[in-house]
Amino acid sequence: MIDQDVGAPVFRGRFGHTRVEDVRTEGTVSAEASDSMLRDGEEGALDARVDALLGEHLEAVRRRVDSRFAALMVGQWLVAIAVAAVLSPFAWQGTSREVHPHLQVAALLGGLLSAFPLVLVHVRPGDVATRHVVAVAQMLWAALFIHLTGGRIETHFYVFGSLAFLAFYRDPAVMATATVTAVVEHCLRGIWWPESIFGVANPAWWRFLEHSFWMVFVNGVLVIACRETLREMRRVAVQQVLLEGAYASERVDHEHALARVRRELSSYREQAARVEKLAAVGRMTATVSHELRNPLAAARTANAVVVRHLRKLDVTLADQRLQRFLEIIERELEVCSRISSELLDFARERPLTLRPCSLHALMEEVLDVVPRREDVRILNNVPASLEPPWVDRELLRQVLINLVQNAVEAMPQGRAGRVEVSAEGGEGSPFIIRVSDNGMGIPEPMQERIFEPLFTTKPAGTGLGLSVVASTVRQHGGTLRVESREGEGSVFTLCLPAGGSGAEVAV
Repeated sequence: MIDQDVGAPVFRGRFGHTRVEDVRTEGTVSAEASDSMLRDGEEGALDARVDALLGEHLEAVRRRVDSRFAALMVGQWLVAIAVAAVLSPFAWQGTSREVHPHLQVAALLGGLLSAFPLVLVHVRPGDVATRHVVAVAQMLWAALFIHLTGGRIETHFYVFGSLAFLAFYRDPAVMATATVTAVVEHCLRGIWWPESIFGVANPAWWRFLEHSFWMVFVNGVLVIACRETLREMRRVAVQQVLLEGAYASERVDHEHALARVRRELSSYREQAARVEKLAAVGRMTATVSHELRNPLAAARTANAVVVRHLRKLDVTLADQRLQRFLEIIERELEVCSRISSELLDFARERPLTLRPCSLHALMEEVLDVVPRREDVRILNNVPASLEPPWVDRELLRQVLINLVQNAVEAMPQGRAGRVEVSAEGGEGSPFIIRVSDNGMGIPEPMQERIFEPLFTTKPAGTGLGLSVVASTVRQHGGTLRVESREGEGSVFTLCLPAGGSGAEVAV
């Protein structure tokens, strides 16, 4: 499991009691990164990953040590034969150089001591059993060298050298096996054949205790070193896991950012294509609208002349169908003229002509123009004393006509409708104009699209009215915002700068 203590993770697991005492070392991952990973509920996965990394590294280290001990076993066997042939006769029989029986001991026993570890290193490298067999064999090799040299004191140091070699395994259990083997071997030989270990036939009885003490002492030092090495290896493993986690998190963030950028780029491309298409449509619309205005004006003039001529001739339009047809012609010609004007106004933004304009008087004109409905009241609540803003009067008049007319048309039949226009501001503050109604409201999914060109929910609408409104407000450097609840009504809020055009637009 993973414990947490004073901001630093402490890992406990199968490779040691204390997994990490403190990972906040200079140049490494900070405690904040560790705490973040712990808060994400990944303690178990982190612990397993640390164990896996440490296990992989220890296995690689122990396989290398196995291969080095394999070479050492072969080298010791050859050296033992040479020692038995050259030194053993002098060590055991003074100056005699005849072939000593220890040569056969070195060749046969040394071969057996080396053979079994070599087989295990080849068949099961890095295995626990292989390490312990190597430890036993190595300590018996040290005993064999002591025997071949007749118990020379210098050769006893090879026991400590063998313990140091075995410490490369970084396994305290292996060190314990080696120490127990050496102590038991010293005790048994010290009792039954003391001359082969101490070089004298009758040594003091406590000699083997002295040797055992120093072996245990050296083993204790090496075990402490092994444990410290394991702790350091675990710290490195923890740092690597935390770095992997930070890298994975950063990679996920980068992938999300890249996906977001790709989506934005795709959106920008679509928007650019739409703008380009609208620009082309706008140019074409301006041309068509301009070309249609003259024929429409001529048609309306001709229709009016026909009606007047019939009246001058005192012709009674008794035929109701003829009268209805003339009205249809006039009405539809007016609709065509209005659509043509809207298209032309949307496609061509003329320069503003800014002058002080009384909003109260302007609203009175708007109320005279907007078609009335019996069940809808239109209220002009703009204060007459309000400071006149600097605006393009004709364009703002068209804006208010569109907003008020839309509010009237949005009122359902049978409901007592109410459309209210109010304004405030001036004296250095922006002018706020609100057009509110208690109509059907605008569904939330449509609120983001109502200012798009050609978007309409009316059967006979062009979808350009609110687009022209938004464009005009933008020209004035103002903002346009809509608040609406379906079934309760809508509020359109215009904010115009106090000093005229020039402010940034947020429509």
